[in-house]
Amino acid sequence: MSSAAQTEPGSGRRTGPWTYLKRWMGHLAGTSPARAAMLIFGVTIAVFASLLMMPWATASGSSAAFHEALFVATSAVTVTGLTPVNTADHWSFAGELVILIGIQVGGLGIITIAALLAISVTRNLGLRTRLVAQEGGISTGSMGETGQVIRTVVICSAVVEALLMLVMIPRFIQINGDVASGLWDGTFYAISAFNNAGFVAHSEGLAGFDNDPVIIWTIMVGVFLGSLGFPVLFMLWRNRWHVRRWSLHTKLTLEVTLLLMVIGAVLYGVMEWSNSATIGEMSLGEKLQNSLFASVNMRSGGFSVVESNMQNAETMLISDALMFAGGGSASTAGGIKVTTIAVIWLAFLAEARGDAESTAHGRTIPPSAVRVAVSVVAMGATLVLISTVWLMYITGLDMGRPLYESISAFATVGLTSGLTEDLPPEGLYVLAALMFAGRVGIITFAASLTVRQRSRVRYRYPEGRPMIG
Repeated sequence: MSSAAQTEPGSGRRTGPWTYLKRWMGHLAGTSPARAAMLIFGVTIAVFASLLMMPWATASGSSAAFHEALFVATSAVTVTGLTPVNTADHWSFAGELVILIGIQVGGLGIITIAALLAISVTRNLGLRTRLVAQEGGISTGSMGETGQVIRTVVICSAVVEALLMLVMIPRFIQINGDVASGLWDGTFYAISAFNNAGFVAHSEGLAGFDNDPVIIWTIMVGVFLGSLGFPVLFMLWRNRWHVRRWSLHTKLTLEVTLLLMVIGAVLYGVMEWSNSATIGEMSLGEKLQNSLFASVNMRSGGFSVVESNMQNAETMLISDALMFAGGGSASTAGGIKVTTIAVIWLAFLAEARGDAESTAHGRTIPPSAVRVAVSVVAMGATLVLISTVWLMYITGLDMGRPLYESISAFATVGLTSGLTEDLPPEGLYVLAALMFAGRVGIITFAASLTVRQRSRVRYRYPEGRPMIG
């Protein structure tokens, strides 16, 4: 028997490096799901970075630089879309295929890990907290065991992406005049759209499709559905339009998402209406269509028919806010999440009215949820601040473009002011770390805070009330 696979005396069980690795991963997943998630994503990024460094992955046939491969792999697996090189020109078909697989793996992994983290939390909480978690649609009571969760996520993603492909593939075949390229473009954009990745398969991006309603609206729908989150899609699939059966999480997610989408479209249209560098020269219908498209994608999709750095400064500031807000929890979208905004806003209203508790749709928001929401916002703002200052130091630029790029990386949006392609390697490492932290960090941070709330304090200090405001 080889030394790599031995048998434990008296147990009959095989041992070896692979066996020890599986046991260690099982132990880590059981004791710290958050750290296990971060490790899995880190290893996945390393694998895809290694593949992108292969000579066959580039159009030139030479190996990509380490910082470029690492950055693009991180951007793909975290479904961001930022890239220092032109995807269509720099990478070969094999390289683009690696990126697309990275997007799919990252998108499925993010949704699945987010759901499994929620389940791992609810299994270790009391009955009352399980019932509260069940309101979010992700608990062992509402979705079953781990295997069922993964199967449902995969099936849901496959169905939505297949429907997007059915619309876009015929259209791209018609545009390209070639079945093979149309099949590839339709598949690429369907996967990129639903996973909110923002990667494009054309050198000029979507600029050539700004007046094509089939492409624009299909991508918009894919991004919108992907940004809602798996718990919301599951709830809508199960209860259809029976609004009274929707969970509080579903109601808040849809309300805030639609509100931000409308506000963003109106503000974008008003501020860019006469800007000839963006939508100023378009017809009325195209202006309205592209304003809505920009609003949907500013919250996570990352697709754009115009250059972001050609927008007015006021528009870029609005975009900063929408990118930071992000999409739904347990979705392919990034940001601090719309339910975080809802919880903080409800707490603000309760405080303004003098109410002891914040409520919504006949449900009480527990103080613990408010504390987690505030903590997530504080974590996100701190990461963006550190990255912005660092990029300002590296580039010597004023705050505008570094802030825009930092929020886009943290919220895994993918919109760019053109700074990413001009950054030196150390700047790319900063944004790569921020993409990883923004994608995996927020999920694991919120989960770890929820788990820690299980412990009951045996004693309390006397209250102290510092002056606020």
